[in-house]
Amino acid sequence: MKLRRQLAAAAATAAVLMLVPSAVAAAGGEKGRADDSLRALGARQDLRIGTAVDDAHLGSDAAYTGIVADQFSVVTAENAMKWESVEPTRGSYDWAAADRLVRFAQQNDQSVRGHTLLWHNQLPSWLTTGVADGTIGTAELRDILRKHVTDEVTRYRGKIWQWDVANEVFANSWDPNPLPNGLNGDDFWIKNLGEGVIADVFRWAHQADPKALLFYNDYNIAGQDGSNAKFQAVHDFFAKLVAQGVPVNGIGEQGHLDTQYGFDAQRFQADLQSYGDLGLKVAVTEADVRTFVNNSTEQVPTSQLAAFAQPFEFSEMLKGCQLVRQCISFTAWGVYDGDSWIPGTFAGTGYGLLYDVAMKPKPAYYALQQDLALAAGNARHNGK
Repeated sequence: MKLRRQLAAAAATAAVLMLVPSAVAAAGGEKGRADDSLRALGARQDLRIGTAVDDAHLGSDAAYTGIVADQFSVVTAENAMKWESVEPTRGSYDWAAADRLVRFAQQNDQSVRGHTLLWHNQLPSWLTTGVADGTIGTAELRDILRKHVTDEVTRYRGKIWQWDVANEVFANSWDPNPLPNGLNGDDFWIKNLGEGVIADVFRWAHQADPKALLFYNDYNIAGQDGSNAKFQAVHDFFAKLVAQGVPVNGIGEQGHLDTQYGFDAQRFQADLQSYGDLGLKVAVTEADVRTFVNNSTEQVPTSQLAAFAQPFEFSEMLKGCQLVRQCISFTAWGVYDGDSWIPGTFAGTGYGLLYDVAMKPKPAYYALQQDLALAAGNARHNGK
């Protein structure tokens, strides 16, 4: 059964007030967890609700660890599985943080999203320096990349539900050197190994773990660029890879929003559905909704309207996912505002997550809880 966006605001509010308690009670909990947790409600419609996890807090911060364990059914390593973290020195691996997350997930009956195997950022300096000074040539770079993908995926074979195999290789409207097919000509990997490297990393990852779901992950690929051009480029590129038999299983739309730009929820849903129509699974992988705030410590929205827009846009993203049968997970990019990447990246903004700086649930949390409760029990048969 599909949800309907066309509900009038008053009717929707009344429905929430009447249905949330009964839907939550019907959920029956999830292995001893609260019936009204995000993970328990999501489980009632075959939708896993997740968060990115900061290893610095996991285990050492009881409140943080409790939220991650109780509220989420899928976890993503915010940084612990990126190349600079796992191989800071060539040939010397450090799996400690990634292992901790995988172990934590196993202990708490959670799935893991591996993030990420091929990306132009957070590469180890020995790699980028070697390419820049010519001591690492093209053939060797390809061999190094293949080894990295194979080693990491093999280590966690059978333990990772979804891998972000390739991340952010398509051009944005402001990038100076887009290729005719929409790829970013200045991307480190495209520039050094050519566009064929994308298919290669999917094949290598599949060889290392044939059962893992392999995703392409990017931002502004569900209409947020206004023109929908980036969506079209990603859609058409991966339609060709799928037709060629490349083992691509899904598209991850990151979902980084900003209240000052607005949000076309219908286009977002339609674009997710278009990926699904290619025979791919989809996921919202890094959701947050930032807005202007008073300062980076308190992160109080400077506009009363923005305080309403933030939970509204979060809710609209979730509903877009709920309405697409192929959408299998919805992940917030971080647990709470006090540990968010947003203030350090977008000056003057913050308040982007589901929990505030004191780790208290925000209106956005309750909006998602209500959306999930309203749809609890409407299994979408989207596959695992």
